[in-house]
Amino acid sequence: MSKRKKNKRKDKRNHHPQQQFNGSKKVYKGVVEVTRSGMAFVTVDGLPRDIMVKQKNLHTALNGDEVLVEVLKQGRHEGRMEGIVTDVTKRSKTEFTGTLQLSKGFAFLIPDKGLFMPDIYIPANAILPGVKDGDKAVVKVVAWGEKSKKPVGEILEILDATNSNDLAMKEILIDAGFPLNFPQEVLDELSRIQENISGEEVAKRKDVRDILTMTIDPVDAKDFDDAISIRLLKNGWYEIGVHIADVSHYVLPGTALDAEADRRATSVYLPDRVLPMLPEKISNELCSLRPHEDKLTFSAIFQMNEKGEVNHHWIGRTVIHSDHRFTYEEVQEIIESGEGLYNKEILLLNKIAQTLRAERFKNGAINFSSQEVRFKLDETGKPLGIVIKESKEAHQLIEEFMLLANRTVATYVSKIRVNNQPVPFPYRVHDTPDPEKLKIFALFAGKFGYRFDTSSPESIARSFNYMLQFVQGKPEQPVLETLGIRTMAKAAYTVENIGHYGLGFADYCHFTSPIRRYPDVLVHRVLAECLSNNVHPDKQMEQKCKHSSEMERKAMEAERAGNKYKQVEYMQQFIGETFDGVISGVAHFGFWVETIETKCEGLVSIHNLNRKEDYVYNENEYSLVGQLTGRKFRIGDKVTIRVVAASLAKRQLDYDLEDELSRSAAASPANKFRQAQRPDERKKKKDKHRPKPVTPQVPAPSVSLSEPTPTPVVDLVEAETHVAVVPKPVEPVVTPATAMPAAKKAEPIKAKEEKAAAVTTPASNDQKATGKAKEKKTAKGSAVVTTAPTRKKAAEGKPAKAKEAKEVKPAAKPKKAVVETAEKSKKATGQKATAKAPAKKATPKKAAAKKATEKPVAAKPKTAPAKKATTGKTAVKKVAAPKKAATPKKAATAKKAATSKVAVAPKKATTAKKAATPKKATTPKKAATSKKAATPKKAAATKATKAPAKKAAAQPKKAAAKKATAKKTDKKKRK
Repeated sequence: MSKRKKNKRKDKRNHHPQQQFNGSKKVYKGVVEVTRSGMAFVTVDGLPRDIMVKQKNLHTALNGDEVLVEVLKQGRHEGRMEGIVTDVTKRSKTEFTGTLQLSKGFAFLIPDKGLFMPDIYIPANAILPGVKDGDKAVVKVVAWGEKSKKPVGEILEILDATNSNDLAMKEILIDAGFPLNFPQEVLDELSRIQENISGEEVAKRKDVRDILTMTIDPVDAKDFDDAISIRLLKNGWYEIGVHIADVSHYVLPGTALDAEADRRATSVYLPDRVLPMLPEKISNELCSLRPHEDKLTFSAIFQMNEKGEVNHHWIGRTVIHSDHRFTYEEVQEIIESGEGLYNKEILLLNKIAQTLRAERFKNGAINFSSQEVRFKLDETGKPLGIVIKESKEAHQLIEEFMLLANRTVATYVSKIRVNNQPVPFPYRVHDTPDPEKLKIFALFAGKFGYRFDTSSPESIARSFNYMLQFVQGKPEQPVLETLGIRTMAKAAYTVENIGHYGLGFADYCHFTSPIRRYPDVLVHRVLAECLSNNVHPDKQMEQKCKHSSEMERKAMEAERAGNKYKQVEYMQQFIGETFDGVISGVAHFGFWVETIETKCEGLVSIHNLNRKEDYVYNENEYSLVGQLTGRKFRIGDKVTIRVVAASLAKRQLDYDLEDELSRSAAASPANKFRQAQRPDERKKKKDKHRPKPVTPQVPAPSVSLSEPTPTPVVDLVEAETHVAVVPKPVEPVVTPATAMPAAKKAEPIKAKEEKAAAVTTPASNDQKATGKAKEKKTAKGSAVVTTAPTRKKAAEGKPAKAKEAKEVKPAAKPKKAVVETAEKSKKATGQKATAKAPAKKATPKKAAAKKATEKPVAAKPKTAPAKKATTGKTAVKKVAAPKKAATPKKAATAKKAATSKVAVAPKKATTAKKAATPKKATTPKKAATSKKAATPKKAAATKATKAPAKKAAAQPKKAAAKKATAKKTDKKKRK
């Protein structure tokens, strides 16, 4: 890019805010944004921070209005200023939808949407005949009361509330600020336009009607605003013409038709309809380049060779005659098969287009790719299926020649000077990436081995293309492509020609779609003046460019809202089912997941993630990070989600992660260790009278339209998106349930999880006990045998909870009852568990017992409350097998027996292997002692210290350890 363009980029960035002085007070012009709390903020171009405006100081300003704001308080230390709105210079929208409330002689419209939008007063003379109370209506605000400052409106249209699809689409358009109908003065003016092409008009133009000309558009397109002609010249070069409908011939400056086109600035494409910028008589008839009809066009004609080299070009007004109308599918078939109508010409055009494409990327264009979706609808607008648009060589053929024409026109105008000043012209520009965003992205890409050279714009583009080339097919491709697009600046219209960074062009404009974009109409007018050497600089050009950029943004938001509505409507039939997806965005309140097959995006709230652990947003890694396990959810990760809710009113899909995914994080060794430590930590905090920490809850957004969907910035597709995106052929979806190959029924998964839980979940209801139980290596066979029946018995009685056992002093428990219960349990399971014990586990258990003996403080006695003394029997029955409490392994085993029931079985098994004689392993009295260890904790601790005395003669060292334990226990009792 030239040095001149780089300097202009710097000038563009250092622009100053629009500031006016009212005496000693500062007044700025900006756009107001009203928050849900009622506080508003005015964004002023050039100011580092917005200006805060309280609700009482908004006056009549609504969300999105352009206002003048007077500064009341200066911010401290470059903080936010506070101001008051003094005037509304431009309304964001004047039409609203809502419900009518009729009264005698007047009515009110209660708006459906709009933050702090007042009710609209409708006088009697503005009420349409036949209107009923409660009707849905579209009302236009025509004035604001001088004293009341309340809006006054008139009814434009009564909406059919029974057609929910039609009502939703119209609400989307009106909410975005697009009027549904054309004013009557526009229709009157349209009726006076001459439809026939006069011979006088043809004489003023270059006649190319005898040259082979064709259009290539989507299969359901109705407005054909571009065509291509081709012929072989005598000098061996090819003459290729790009012909664009001459809208500026019919839409003249100063007319009502032009004012309405300027107001709308763009056509809006929703899934089931198009809201045109121009009336259909112009867009679909007068200016549509239909086959076998003479049409007026504005053309750029090139002399080229097969290498794509341009020898000469001509720009001017023409008259053409289209010989054939192709669809993209038909052209693609000719390219792939080499056969078909005009196959030689199409193959030659494709060869030149691919050469131009390769040269463009070589010169610095960034090769970003993106996918678009299209809905298959029935006659009522209900979605039957979703197909993904695929850009093929047929699309690229049109794209490259449109780009060539756009660049050529912009370069021609940029060289013209009037009074040594450039001609005001609506360039399509795209700035270099934001340095801060680029720095973060470069660090992130570096983790995958991709280095970024940020020394110059050219090196940045090369780094992006290198990354995009080598990331193909790798796991990190989705995340890097998505974040790369979001790193880019937004393309916009302006008179400041700073070039188009994404396309790699020093000069660029939009010349090829005047039917659907108002800036293209402006380009045609300025171009005509330059060609006739009669330029009249438009001083309002920058303002028009800014308005067109804003309306383009609103149209994109409306299109996303329409697509989102259809996605939600389609996914309603799959609530409760699971899909594979990719995380497409991350925020502090959760992350969005886009399903792979249908491209339907939904939110996984952080509230669902916080069930297991707390998650914190890491901006540098675009991820949510678990504070206990370190698990990350980041853009590009593949996950499996379940559809839990689909709200058409909010246009929002809510997803949840599958339980298997959540449980995999909970099963990690680090998480098990932390879970095992939690009871002691909580006890310490309670003893120190510390309040239990509360995790702050971040409210999830009510609408997921704020998902970080990237704004297209490379402007690659120019002509094929007139009416709708045409996907590759897909069989029609007849039954929605079978149309989703990725859908999995939730019930089998749930049953599978329950089955797994029956094997691994201990009998205790305490989650903290579960953590300790899993820490021990259990014998699964015995655990299943003992846990299944005892769980039912525990449910019949009133089991003593571990938490209660810690906090309340115990009552005395008769030894005899415990022994009898232990003997019964032993007869059922003790011998079976003994037989299954593995020998190799004896050594770890012995080491663990020795370690526990050195720390007798763990045997702090805690028992169940006296009033629940009878529950001790029930608790005993939960024990898998009698453990060898007769050996002074550790006094803490009594405590663990109360909290970890599954761990008891392998303890017994280990004892059996370790014993020198079968007598120790099968003695009923020792088993009874072990059973008593599972009763309320004081009694268990007592037996744990008495029973080992029988074996003290054989093991004097362990007896000494037992005495030390008993002494410390007695001291704590005295305390």
